[in-house]
Amino acid sequence: MTKTLEEISFHLILHAGNARSFAMEAIHAAKAGNFAEAEEKLREADKAFVEAHHGQTELLQQEAQGSGQTPSILLIHAQDHLMTSMTVKDMALEMVELYKRLPKGDE
Repeated sequence: MTKTLEEISFHLILHAGNARSFAMEAIHAAKAGNFAEAEEKLREADKAFVEAHHGQTELLQQEAQGSGQTPSILLIHAQDHLMTSMTVKDMALEMVELYKRLPKGDE
């Protein structure tokens, strides 16, 4: 079943938002020294991004089949949300690595 542009847009917003939240949770876990949890949160962020990309794939398939639609402001917002979330996740990866390198308080 083909989804509407609005359904795909909300799909992107939902999963991009989840990915961003997981990435932020990874930073907080790393800051607390819980690196196993931080790594798990980054894996969860990746899974959420995979779900978000399913929506993008559907849009690309519709376009390739000649049934693409004029982008709406909602889709533009969804794409912006996705890209911002990807940036947060990239920064989270770097921050987790940096927290791992910081000396422990008892050293």
